[in-house]
Amino acid sequence: MNTPLSRLPSDPRSALLVIDMQYDFMPGGALAVAEGDGLVPLLNRLGARFRNVVITQDWHPAEHISFASSHAGRDPFDSITLPYGPQTLWPDHCIQGTRGAELHADLDLAHAQLILRKGCNAGIDSYSAFVEADRTTQTGLAGYLKERGIDSLFVAGLALDFCVAWSALDARAAGFNTWVIADACKAIDLGGSLDKAWRDFQAAGVVRIDSAELTV
Repeated sequence: MNTPLSRLPSDPRSALLVIDMQYDFMPGGALAVAEGDGLVPLLNRLGARFRNVVITQDWHPAEHISFASSHAGRDPFDSITLPYGPQTLWPDHCIQGTRGAELHADLDLAHAQLILRKGCNAGIDSYSAFVEADRTTQTGLAGYLKERGIDSLFVAGLALDFCVAWSALDARAAGFNTWVIADACKAIDLGGSLDKAWRDFQAAGVVRIDSAELTV
């Protein structure tokens, strides 16, 4: 059961999980999310309220299996089946060491204790901060949080219907009280993916809130 908001976010058992605020997901980037850069000031304000902040960073090797360019005759946003299951193919994005993979320079979360890089495995995609797309390979984030006594997560960032959604659902499956801060996210909304995300949240017990509902 989710914990009352009255003890959050200042409680040491709570953390803000900021997903993939990187240049390739910003307007003009390789996989742009509309108005994604507009979240930065809000995330900075939210982050200042939390004692615990974790940031994720998509960090793909070149020729990653999720890139359309890695599959002859395929285009971005095609769907194929890989050994681990269905995969949407993406434009090349967030390649290790490139500017597109960098976190937005105006993201001011200097007190974040962990930056978790995901999608590093060339043969498996990883939307989630917790479990890669084969649904077996763990990132270690759940263990890190639990060892620090954190049991409640507030998730925000990009994109709501992919990396935010998978991370929030996996957080809930791992036993964390989980909220998605709706106004601190933006979505791609590919083929009804946004509506599906909200339905999946409701079914899993992930709670939708707005930033104004958080207390210090």
